[in-house]
Amino acid sequence: MIRKPKQMSESMILGVVLTLAGGFQDAYSYNCRGQVFANAQTGNIVLLGQNIASGNFQNALHYLFPLLAFLAGVYLSEWVRELCKSFQKLHWRQIVLAFEIVMLAIAGLLPQSLNVVSNVLMSFACAMQVDSFRKFRGIPCATTMCIGNLRSGMEHLYRWHVTREKAHLHRAKVYCLVILVFVLGASLGGVACRSMGRYTILICCPLLLAAAALMAWIRRQGNGET
Repeated sequence: MIRKPKQMSESMILGVVLTLAGGFQDAYSYNCRGQVFANAQTGNIVLLGQNIASGNFQNALHYLFPLLAFLAGVYLSEWVRELCKSFQKLHWRQIVLAFEIVMLAIAGLLPQSLNVVSNVLMSFACAMQVDSFRKFRGIPCATTMCIGNLRSGMEHLYRWHVTREKAHLHRAKVYCLVILVFVLGASLGGVACRSMGRYTILICCPLLLAAAALMAWIRRQGNGET
């Protein structure tokens, strides 16, 4: 029996690192960049609608721009996938992480007067991450938001309760782990914002760099695809 090689981009350790960074980013954008959600675009859509309904069109732009940036980030990640999927030495997902690191670094160096630009960069980076890393251990997961993970986790917990199939319990545990890691990232991000201010997001850069290096190391070992 031929065993299918494991994909490093779907490994749990990579999922933990990316989810930790995802929670960190959301806490940072809310606490340090004008209470805008870089990752959870649902919140931005609600606040956008409220400001438009109230006639606060200038405030509405604070939520419209990150939303548009998120859409553009998904588009760019798909373009990178098509353009670079045949690369031998560098995987397209590593290129996505490189883009994300650069954008987050720039976002952290911008002054508070440019919060809108900073949020646009973070939303762009978040979209590229969530579009490029969709599964861990073969289980669909999101590393930058929790709503889908919460729903899926409870679904599999229910199915395990009814069927007692261990596969459902396993999936429920994976979703639970991802959610807890996201909460940990958000907690650390909130605490760090108090002391580091706008530079807090720079902590995410070595996390994402470690993720890219981990993918490269596993690929060189020949243990799987990235």
